[in-house]
Amino acid sequence: METEHTEHTEPYGHEHGHALQSERTYGRGLRRRLGAATVLAVVIAVTGCGQAPAASPSATPAPADLAPTDPGPPWTSPPWIAPTPAPAPTDELVEVVASGGFAGITNRLTVRYDGSFTLTHGAGQPSPGTMTPENTAALRAALENPAYAYVPEQPYGTPVADGFTYEITYRHRVVVTRDGAPRPPALQRVLDALPGGGPPTGP
Repeated sequence: METEHTEHTEPYGHEHGHALQSERTYGRGLRRRLGAATVLAVVIAVTGCGQAPAASPSATPAPADLAPTDPGPPWTSPPWIAPTPAPAPTDELVEVVASGGFAGITNRLTVRYDGSFTLTHGAGQPSPGTMTPENTAALRAALENPAYAYVPEQPYGTPVADGFTYEITYRHRVVVTRDGAPRPPALQRVLDALPGGGPPTGP
């Protein structure tokens, strides 16, 4: 009888020991997991405290195309382009010198912005005159036409014997032409708008 009791108690003790060992192992694993979770929570909390707060929508920088730009200083003309002051009424508008002909004369015509002009024949005394406002405006329009700025300054072609040579000075630019040389329309309009309807070739 004692032998049978011993045989029944030994398996129970063995199983009970395994149960205790499993509980201890499970407890240690649970404590490890709890400890790791606690450490992770602390790390997240510390890291979160070190971050800067998210910017509010009002603090978001404006896009580059909407951001104000510096317009810079007001535009000015390049240094090589000098501003042109408004001319005075008595300032010279254009001067035309006609020289040559059979007698080899030299006549000079000077027209001012107000339409007044002087005409000098050879070595004689200047003769004054005044253009009408309409004729003055027509002469100014012909001179200020952009096409006139492209008229060649020197004539070309074969000169005419005993013909005249004309020097037209406008704003310090001198255009030279002569009888028999081709004349661009812009140049012909200027000559036609002069007092008397053409260059001063009379005696």
